[in-house]
Amino acid sequence: MNPPLGYRRETPGAHPPYDRPSYTSTHKRAPRHAPVRLEHTLSEITGPRFAHETLAPGDDDMTHFNGGEAMGERIIVTGRVLDEDGRTIPNTMIEIWQANAAGRYAHVEDRHEAPLDPHFAGVGRVITDQRGAYRFMTVKPGAYPWRNHHNAWRPNHIHFSLFGPSFATRLITQMYFPGDPLLPLDPIYNSVPDRSARERLIATFDIEVTIPEYALGYRFDFVLRGRDSTPTLS
Repeated sequence: MNPPLGYRRETPGAHPPYDRPSYTSTHKRAPRHAPVRLEHTLSEITGPRFAHETLAPGDDDMTHFNGGEAMGERIIVTGRVLDEDGRTIPNTMIEIWQANAAGRYAHVEDRHEAPLDPHFAGVGRVITDQRGAYRFMTVKPGAYPWRNHHNAWRPNHIHFSLFGPSFATRLITQMYFPGDPLLPLDPIYNSVPDRSARERLIATFDIEVTIPEYALGYRFDFVLRGRDSTPTLS
């Protein structure tokens, strides 16, 4: 286990502002006063801890659920979780959630008219191995309308929640796909001011990860804290 490090602030523009006019719902939840910076406590930089026994069988394969196989384009997503010095982080819990191949979430609040898939729950979990690596299988999520503005559509994306080695490295973010024509139009993706930081949210296609005649492969690394950190997107 790597020892905890002191926190180094990210480069300005690496994370979205709390209130982004083009992302309308941020105005409702953005704080009205400047945040107060507090020194981290020992518990914030030393926990929580997760074990592989935390996972249930099949948590890393979202293509099978409820006795059947999900519809859509199968994909594999793999990568590493790194700290701000580029060191790998083992035993990191990664929670995953996404829309199905038609662009609909298996959630009561999603009223999009796209069909639900009875064999796709849209949630999964993995824990990084001793090399800080993770891997899971899913279907490529579809785009969907979200009523933020006229003719607004979210790009294909997957949501992630990471705990890292401590509460101070908590990260919630989204992964996008290369070449998506909706990216230049998406207020959430473009809420990250720095261009290089935005590009860190886009996965890389990898033919070596691809399983012949079965599933395309993508690589996506997470960097927790520091100047090259993965931007936070809720």
